[in-house]
Amino acid sequence: MSRYPRYATTVVGAHSVPDWYEALDRLVAVGQLGLAAMADAQYRCTQAAILDQELAGIDVVTGGEMHRRTHNRHSPPNAMLNFFWQKIGAFQGSTKPRPITPHDPDVFHPAATCRGAIAETIDLGLADEFKMVSALTKRPVKITMTGPHMLCRVAYDEHYGDIARMMADMGKLLRQNFHRLVDAGCRNIQIDEPLFTMADDAEVAAAVDAINLAIADLPGEVHVSTHICQGNYAVGKEYDGQIGHRYFDVGRYKADHVCRIECSSYLVEHDMAHHYEGRLGDRQLGVGAVNVQDPKVESGETVVERIRACGWLAPEQTIITSSCGFNHLPRRTALGKLQAMAAAKRMLGG
Repeated sequence: MSRYPRYATTVVGAHSVPDWYEALDRLVAVGQLGLAAMADAQYRCTQAAILDQELAGIDVVTGGEMHRRTHNRHSPPNAMLNFFWQKIGAFQGSTKPRPITPHDPDVFHPAATCRGAIAETIDLGLADEFKMVSALTKRPVKITMTGPHMLCRVAYDEHYGDIARMMADMGKLLRQNFHRLVDAGCRNIQIDEPLFTMADDAEVAAAVDAINLAIADLPGEVHVSTHICQGNYAVGKEYDGQIGHRYFDVGRYKADHVCRIECSSYLVEHDMAHHYEGRLGDRQLGVGAVNVQDPKVESGETVVERIRACGWLAPEQTIITSSCGFNHLPRRTALGKLQAMAAAKRMLGG
């Protein structure tokens, strides 16, 4: 697996979603706006997300995951879960509400039900996403993908009766899609897993095996990141006032299992980085030194301070990133945080 230059900057994935996004989706629902017009709005949001990253000076960019999102500006799960479940024939029928956090019993996700074997030949659209995004920028493009654990853990299972088997089949599906990505020219892939802390050790160990299966035999020039976070989910009109929750921060932090993932780097919140001291080996660590749960824009100096707090972490192993996605933050805030990351890189000599 390849390495980034020291203090390289990248984002976790999702970019700021404008307030009018949900309004357009409601117009689609009542027949006052066509799907083609909504797709055009998603495309233009993708252009804006890329431009913000370029203007800030981010090294490895994403398309902001804009085309994955419908009807929900704030909460990432529909872009991380439903968008992909809908492409997989094993997940059939309508969704059912499922609680996703012990912190708040009123927080649900519309979860799909697995009623058959997960076929490994399905095209999840990642290669097409890479072609679209890379046509809009000259910078290296990273494609993000929800990991097998989250895709399986949140869903209802009426077929496997064994989450390890279910994740293994999901890993085979991801493997085929990652190889399609590489064939399309992609050299930067990210896997997202926010639920490890909530799961028991055996389940996380099986998830790690499924991830390793998914990334097996990728070419050496491909940089694979695994993003581990504790969640920032909330619902309702008062969501913006709820920023600060970590809904999945329950149980033991399992850096020991995470570090068995045979990827190039791990991306984590800056205050969770200490769990990786003595475990990292030759991997790189993306320190989430801008906090998406804080509506205030950090200074470059603050980002540098958070990076330097990891005094055990070598510069050549350090990546500068955000703690999670920017989807719920206003565009000016997201852009300011991107600029702080780039400023910190300059201050650190990257």
